[in-house]
Amino acid sequence: MNSSVNSKQTAKPKLSIQEMAVFAMFGAVMYCSKLVMAALPNIHLLGMFTMVLTLVYRKKALVPLYVYVMLEGLFGGFSAWWLPYLYLWTVLWGVTMLLPRNLPKKAAFVVYPIVCALHGLCFGLLYAPAQALMFGLNFEQAKAWWLAGLPFDSLHAVGNLFSGLLIMPLSDCLQKLQSKHTY
Repeated sequence: MNSSVNSKQTAKPKLSIQEMAVFAMFGAVMYCSKLVMAALPNIHLLGMFTMVLTLVYRKKALVPLYVYVMLEGLFGGFSAWWLPYLYLWTVLWGVTMLLPRNLPKKAAFVVYPIVCALHGLCFGLLYAPAQALMFGLNFEQAKAWWLAGLPFDSLHAVGNLFSGLLIMPLSDCLQKLQSKHTY
């Protein structure tokens, strides 16, 4: 029998059933948490969830992240506002992936909320290129669009800073649960 066929049959699936269930749940929790907090302008738990999931699941954290993005599109409409969501949260995921894995806890308690806050502050800046491409804005118009939204990005940053204080305790808890209940 061909060894490549045999190794493919015995290879562990990329996502376990447990991971699929957990990732679907987290994607739904992310979406619901945003709905619950919708009365607060640009304040939500999405950055915190993105970082927690990335710290625990690394590359696989993209799965619940895109479950959330797809839910946003399904319930909010796949229109122009949604397209930047295809990359906006991936930026925070990528920055989190670049952080040292062995960051001392004291440093992590400071660094993680700051990274989360900076993502909130840069949200409009990251969104602006898509706006410019979709609506034919020149550089000055895109800059004006971004600057007009800066007060909301500032609120986003403050909300992310405070929700970012949950990153370490939640990632520690999720890591313990994950190691205890992995099948």
